[in-house]
Amino acid sequence: MDWIQVTVLALIQGLTEFLPVSSSAHLILPSLVLGWADQGLAFDVAVHVGTLLAVMLYFFRDIRQMLIAWLCSVFRKQHCRDSYMAWAVIIATIPAGLTGLLLGGFIELHLRSALVIATTTLVFGALLWWSDTRGRQNRKEGDMNFRDAVWIGMAQALALIPGTSRSGITITAGLMLGLTRQAAARFSFLLSIPLILTAGGLKGVELYQTGSAAQISHTLVGGALAFVSALACIHYFLKLLDRIGMLPFVLYRLVLGLALIVFVV
Repeated sequence: MDWIQVTVLALIQGLTEFLPVSSSAHLILPSLVLGWADQGLAFDVAVHVGTLLAVMLYFFRDIRQMLIAWLCSVFRKQHCRDSYMAWAVIIATIPAGLTGLLLGGFIELHLRSALVIATTTLVFGALLWWSDTRGRQNRKEGDMNFRDAVWIGMAQALALIPGTSRSGITITAGLMLGLTRQAAARFSFLLSIPLILTAGGLKGVELYQTGSAAQISHTLVGGALAFVSALACIHYFLKLLDRIGMLPFVLYRLVLGLALIVFVV
């Protein structure tokens, strides 16, 4: 990789992990247009670690309170809002984990085409717009129950289909369930932690097993750029969300999906 590729791919990872747009579409478009080769496992691990550190730093207080409350609920049978939120994150993570184990191979072989990514980018973008305009948006995070967590978790499992967008589909599900934009986005971000941790861990194990060579400067800079861009993305997305709504991201997905179709058809 050259430094332009390092910068672009790290920023894509940092931004699209949390914005309701498709990371798959953003990663495939530069390779189609510019003919970039695969960035390698070491770089993948570095940018995953960068985004993980960003979301954990931003929600550090929430995570600490949820962890303490969850431990109290397990060992002392004491329940509170934070313990319920922790259990909700755990419950909502299970469907995506099971789907990945059962269907991950099929998805990898048959659903990673540019046409599939373009289609899901458009379809789930339209669904995001519908949920933002039709959702009641009168419930906060503390109003969530375990049934809500199951529905959002099932929606997150759809994000295994390239082009869907993990953050996009979980925010969509939250809005459909009547959550406010802030509540849906915050829960989506918290829900990303176990999945990013798992994905980065699996790539790390694969890297260790294969012993792939890595250019240290590329991995360090890539991880740092992913960290900074992800942290800024989370902060400004939550700050501006109520003001701008989802329409800018819906329109962006529309343009992106059509651009992919133009390049592959």
